[in-house]
Amino acid sequence: MSKLKVLVTAATVSELAQGLLREGGTELVFLPGKIDEDTLISVFSREPIAAVLLRGSPPLNERVLSAAGSLKIIAKHGAGVDSVDIAAATRRGIAVMVANGANADAVAEHALALMLSLSRELPGYDRQTRSGAWRDLNRFTRDFSARTVGIVGYGQIGERTARLAQACGAKVVIHSRTAITPPAGMAFESSLDRLLEQADIVSLHCPLTPATKGLIGAAQLARMKPDALLINTARGPVIDEQALVAALREGRLGGAGLDTFEVEPPDRSNPLFALPDVIVTPHIAAATTGAMVRMGTIAANNILCWLRGEVHDARNFLNPEIAGRG
Repeated sequence: MSKLKVLVTAATVSELAQGLLREGGTELVFLPGKIDEDTLISVFSREPIAAVLLRGSPPLNERVLSAAGSLKIIAKHGAGVDSVDIAAATRRGIAVMVANGANADAVAEHALALMLSLSRELPGYDRQTRSGAWRDLNRFTRDFSARTVGIVGYGQIGERTARLAQACGAKVVIHSRTAITPPAGMAFESSLDRLLEQADIVSLHCPLTPATKGLIGAAQLARMKPDALLINTARGPVIDEQALVAALREGRLGGAGLDTFEVEPPDRSNPLFALPDVIVTPHIAAATTGAMVRMGTIAANNILCWLRGEVHDARNFLNPEIAGRG
């Protein structure tokens, strides 16, 4: 009997995940490099792919899924599934699952690192020291513990980021689409505009949806303090990049720490790269050894259980209405 095939949309996945999938009786098909619709359709047309272990954000839309006649499950290696047409998958009885919470600590740590680096102006001091200049005894940075951190989006990553910021002494204010009772010492703000007006640092942790695309645009940036910092470890299109560049160039914003971009990979001529008060990283907030193992392991178990007609963890399901059709 032939083995069920699992398409991995990357050159590799953790050794533990590979071992679990192979021991579970599946055959792995790796797809490295840039992946577009035609590439995926070609693979689905020639291989009876039963599962996709989704790394990155290749397009699994209506056109692609229509060619995936054998597909039973899409298991995200992480949490962001903005490249997946969940409605189209559901119509075809394809499960869509995520690795719930697997990368939350890693992304939260990265968000905090960006906050602290910008707060203490480390990029500028690094350039200054490398150039041979020494410290100016009359120049000071602000204490992080004196700042108000606004958390936009309060899923597992937002929750962990809030706790880390609070542990470092910051006042934390949370905004989410659903009202919550904030943890002790934190505040909830139902209005995004009011949060933007009071926060010294705004950290974005919301998923990319039609409602959140361009969530932070010119109008929202205009509400922020002129020395405020904007952190994005969510998805690039949540921010209007042109509006962000304009605000930074005109001194209407203190700085930005960006792990994600509107277009990825961004062009080398992206104007954000030339701005001194911006830290950019290549969408690697979740790229820690521990997170890689956790994401791969959960994705592998999601696949193996679903192919056996089981659900590994119901919290990972994005379209649980198809459970009876597994």
